Amino acid sequence: MKQLPMPEHDRPPAEVLLDQTPACQWIVNKEGVFEQIYGDTMPLFGKPPEEVAGQPAASVLNPAVLPIWQERFSRALAGESLSFREQRDGRVWMISVFPLRLRADTAHAGCVVREITDFARADHELRRAVSGALKSQESQRAKTAQFLHNVVGQNLAALGLQLDLVRMDLDGSPSAAREHIEEIQTLLESVMEQVRNFSYELNPSAVERVGLRSALDRLGARIREHFHGSLRIDMDSSIALPPNAASALYRIAEEAVENAAHHSGCSLIEIVVKSEDRGAWMEIRDNGRGFDPADLQKMGRGLGLLGMEHHADEAGLRLSISSSRQSGTIVRAAVPEPGEKQPC
Repeated sequence: MKQLPMPEHDRPPAEVLLDQTPACQWIVNKEGVFEQIYGDTMPLFGKPPEEVAGQPAASVLNPAVLPIWQERFSRALAGESLSFREQRDGRVWMISVFPLRLRADTAHAGCVVREITDFARADHELRRAVSGALKSQESQRAKTAQFLHNVVGQNLAALGLQLDLVRMDLDGSPSAAREHIEEIQTLLESVMEQVRNFSYELNPSAVERVGLRSALDRLGARIREHFHGSLRIDMDSSIALPPNAASALYRIAEEAVENAAHHSGCSLIEIVVKSEDRGAWMEIRDNGRGFDPADLQKMGRGLGLLGMEHHADEAGLRLSISSSRQSGTIVRAAVPEPGEKQPC
């Protein structure tokens, strides 16, 4: 005879809370059996809780996803905590699977599932907004760089030439006047150099003109002005990159290096660009304070990460970030071979 569920008023308050919370939670033992279920399993598994409780995962889960969940349970039973998203039928869930020890001699896996569809949509809209803002910013940077180069820079150069003529006209006059003109010319040369450097940094197409290696060298020189650690650049001189890929790699490196230098507390930053059979790749490595990689699966994304994702998407690069609090962070951007299909 099937046992009738206990009336709500006879159940412990903690069980009622777990059952009625918006999240769905369950406990799986080392044999893969769902020992206890709280909340609604229907949206994720397509079965109500009463058909899941007490059943092995093999009889509950779709065969197509069974190996994936079995691996998750195995990793949790081995002591690992996982955090990831899952999408089905237009709905998105945040899922946490973690080790749970109910009795001293028996390991279990706990799981908490919370629907985040509305948050995921908001995240998507944020990414679109940031992408649009970055495109607009790139356009404004290009216009500003062009103005600095074509108007400010050329006018400063013309002014310097005029001062040369004035100095020639003053030959034989008191030396004080010539000295003042020379001081003005020295100041002008300094301003012109700063304008050129700023114009270079602003211009998105600068990498296409001078090449990625030269651009990275200039980036390194700029970072070393305020970074007291060691910054190394290792790039194969024979690598030939498409212009859009080279520009995207530079923008990703710029964001990653600035972040490492300012926020990680590292003493070493390495920029490595290599080529292999399946295409070129770049890694930016630091030995500073990393972060929990699971944080990347959550809703929060800094503008720096969104910016790197934007540049990677624009150029068709594969972007990945790995980090740990003990060994620092690695930002990797890979340039696929021509014609290679990008993963969705």
